[in-house]
Order: sequence, then structure tokens, then C-alpha cells
Amino acid sequence: MKKMSIRARVVAGTVAAAAISAGTFGAVSASASAPAAESRAAVKADTHNRNLQQTTHLTIDAATKAAQASLDAAERAGQRVTVAVVDRNGNTIVTLRGDGAGPQSYESAEKKAFTAVSWNAPTSELVKRLESAPNLKDIPGTLFLGGGVPVQAKGAPIAGIGIAGAPSGAQDEEFAKAGIAALSR
Repeated sequence: MKKMSIRARVVAGTVAAAAISAGTFGAVSASASAPAAESRAAVKADTHNRNLQQTTHLTIDAATKAAQASLDAAERAGQRVTVAVVDRNGNTIVTLRGDGAGPQSYESAEKKAFTAVSWNAPTSELVKRLESAPNLKDIPGTLFLGGGVPVQAKGAPIAGIGIAGAPSGAQDEEFAKAGIAALSR
């Protein structure tokens, strides 16, 4: 094989670099214009995609209405409580800490609401399940004490209301149910 001069190598390298750059630029510019057309088609296709699921959520107004009704019921009964309303995923929507509610009540109310929505059952019922499955209480973020109730739409949980601070879980649950009743008014 014949040895190339330095000048020939520089020219060949420059030509090769130019060709690669042109190819890369062409590919980049071609792909830059493609997503606009694809995204319009994708949005249209997504409306009929069977892999998507719509869910129902409480609005902030509905969550606040339920929380306030629960707090009002507790205050009428002379109890100092905290009320938490969480969404289907257990994220807090609203928390109302009543005047004089204990410091532990804030976290307890959120955990009761999370537990109720997670299992789609009042926490008072879930306490009974601990007899046959005591490890349930080890699941992070849960609290198996009365006072949490799920909010349902068409039988599916969409939120949870948790109350903490009354002397018994039964009272806490009664106040949570007042929040659910307010949603139907």
C-alpha cells in the first residue's frame, strides 16, 4: 500500500468529517421536524388507547368541605381533633388541626386516612384483620386504629378521611363519617 502524504491525509480527513457532519445534520434536522407530526398523531391515538385509565379525584373544595364538616362534628362533641383528607394515592389534599388538638394527632390523622384509602375499608374494620395478619401493621405509613374511612365513587376508593384526637377510634370514625355525609349535600 502506498503511503499518503500529509496533505492528502488532511484533505481526506476533512472530506470524511464533512460527510459525517452533513449526514448527522441531515439526520438531526429530519428528526427535529418529525415529532411535531408524530405528537399530533399520538395525542389523537391516546384518546382511544386501551392502556389508559381515567380516575376520579376529590377537588380541593370537596376535600376542604369534608374536612371542615368532620372538624365541626368533633367540635360540637367537645373534641379537639385533627382531620386529614388524602387522595387515592395517599397524598394529603388538606389537613385541619383543630384548636387544642394534640401534637400526635396530625400524623395519626394522615396515617389513618392513608390506611383507609389503601384498603378501601374503615380502619376500625382493619384493626380486626390484624388478628389473622399481624404483619399488616408493619407496612410503612399505615396506622391500624379506628378513625379512618375511605371515600368511594362507584365502589372504588377515591380518597380517605382520617381523624385523630378523640378519646376513642369510634368517635374519630363518627366524625370522619360526618365528612363523607357532607360530600353528598
